[in-house]
Amino acid sequence: MNNFTKANQNQDALFALIQSLTKSEKRQFNLYIGRLEGNNQAKFFTLFKFLEKQKKYDEKAIINSGIVSKQQLSNLKAHLYKQILTSLRMNPSHKNLRVQIREQLDFATVLYQKGLYKQSLKLLDKAKTLAIENEEKNVAYEIVELEKVIESQYITRSISTRADELTVQAKELSQQNVITSKLSNLSLQLYGILLKTGYVRNDQELQKINDYFNARLPKIDYNSLGFRERLWLYKAHLWRCFLTQDFLNGYKYASKWVSLFREYPKMIATNPVFYLKGRNYLLESLFFTRHKIEFNKELDLFENEITNNQIPVNSNTEILIFQYCYANKLHKHFLKGDFKEGEYLIDEINKKIHSFSNRLDKHHIIQFYYKIACLYFGMGNNKMCIEYLTKIIEAKKLYVGEDLQCFARVLNLIAHYECGLDYHLEKQFKETYKFLLKMENLQEVQKVFIESIRSLGDLYPHQFKKEFQKIHTRLKAFEHHPYEKRAFLYLDILSWLESKIENKTIAEIIYDKP
Repeated sequence: MNNFTKANQNQDALFALIQSLTKSEKRQFNLYIGRLEGNNQAKFFTLFKFLEKQKKYDEKAIINSGIVSKQQLSNLKAHLYKQILTSLRMNPSHKNLRVQIREQLDFATVLYQKGLYKQSLKLLDKAKTLAIENEEKNVAYEIVELEKVIESQYITRSISTRADELTVQAKELSQQNVITSKLSNLSLQLYGILLKTGYVRNDQELQKINDYFNARLPKIDYNSLGFRERLWLYKAHLWRCFLTQDFLNGYKYASKWVSLFREYPKMIATNPVFYLKGRNYLLESLFFTRHKIEFNKELDLFENEITNNQIPVNSNTEILIFQYCYANKLHKHFLKGDFKEGEYLIDEINKKIHSFSNRLDKHHIIQFYYKIACLYFGMGNNKMCIEYLTKIIEAKKLYVGEDLQCFARVLNLIAHYECGLDYHLEKQFKETYKFLLKMENLQEVQKVFIESIRSLGDLYPHQFKKEFQKIHTRLKAFEHHPYEKRAFLYLDILSWLESKIENKTIAEIIYDKP
C-alpha cells in the first residue's frame, strides 16, 4: 500500500487519537488510569490496550476479542475517548496558556459555587490579567461576566467604583470581540469564495469581491486595535489580495502579519499556528512576485527559527513546519533554476509524508507531488515527472483542486512530448481535451497553449523552432495580465518554450533570468 493510499483511509476517531499518542502520553495515560483501584481492570482500559496494538481499525476484531458486545461498543469508545482527552489535558506538554487560563476559570467557578466568593474573585482577577496580557479576550470577557455575577452577591466595599469598572471593562472587551468576530468572519468568507469559485477572472468579478470586502469590513480606529484585532485585519486583507491575484499587496499584508509577531514576540508561543501561516504567506507572496533575494533572506530566517526551536513544536505545528518549510525549499530551487540541487528534498519529503500519513491532509500530499513533478521536469527527468503527475491525475476523485488537475495534465502533455512518446502523446491530448472541456473556469493561457501545441503533431522537425516562437509570442502577451499571470506561477510554460527556441535547458533559461 503506497503512502497516499494510507493517508486516505477512513480513520475511526478514537483509533486515530490513540495512534497519535506519543510514548510519554501513553505512559501518562497508564499512570492516570492507575490512580484509582480497579481502573486497570476496567473494560475501557482493556479496549485501549487492544487498539494500541492494532495496525488498522477493525471493529470485527474488537467484538471477537470478547472485550465488549457490539451493542455496548459505541458507549465504551465514547468513554475511553473522554478519558484519553482528560489525561492529555493534565499532561504538562499540553498545558498551554489558553488551557491554564480556562483551568483557573474552572477553579474560580467551583469556589464561587461553594460560596467562597473572595477566593473566587482573587483567582479570577489573576486569570483576567493573564488573559488580557496575552490577547485572550473571549475568555477575559467570560471572566469579567463571572466577576459581575459574584460582585452582585458579595460586595467587598474595598473599592467603591468596582461595579463601574467591571461594566466599562465588559463593554470594551465586548466591542473588541465584536470587531475580531467580524474580521475573522470576513477572512473565512473570502477563503470560502476562493475554494468555491476560485480566483477572480475579470474586472466584473474583481469589482464584486472589492464591494463584498468593503461592505463587510467593520469601521475601526486602527490605533485602538490590539494584537488580535490587527492580526485578523491583516488576514482579511491578505485573503482579498490572494483572491484578486494582487500578490504585491499580499506581500505587504503578509509582512505586516509577521512584523506584528515581532512586535509581540511572546505571541509566537501562544499562537504558533498563526505565526507559521503568516511566515508561509510571506514566502508565498515573495515567490509569486519573484523577489529572489528577499525570498532567500526570509527562508533563511524561517529555517533558523526552526533549527533554534524558536517556534513551539507539537503535533499540529510539526506538520505545518514540514509543509511550509519544504514547500518553500522547493520554491527556492524553482526561483533559482538549480533543480538538480533540490533533488535531495524528494526523499526527505516522501519520508515525512509517510511518517505523517495518518494526519496529513490529502490535498497537501497532492500539492507536494505536483511540486516534485515540476522539480523533475526542470531537471529534464521527464519519466519521473510523469510518474508523479500520474499520482495526481489518478487522484481526481480525492478532492484535488481543478486548478491543480488542469496544470498537472498540461505538464503531463509537455513531459510526454519531451519523452518522444508519440502514441502516448495522442492519448494525452484526447484525455486533456476531454478534461478541459468539462472545466468551467478555463484560463485563456491554457486554451491558447493546448490549441498551439496540438499543431506540433503535423510539423516536420525543422519547423518546430519557428512554431515555438509563434506560441511564445502568443503566450507572452499574458505574462503580466492581471487575471492570466497566475497560470505561469503553476507552470513556467514560457521558460520551457524559450529553452526549445534557444536550444538550452530550462534550468539555464531560469538561471539567466533577473
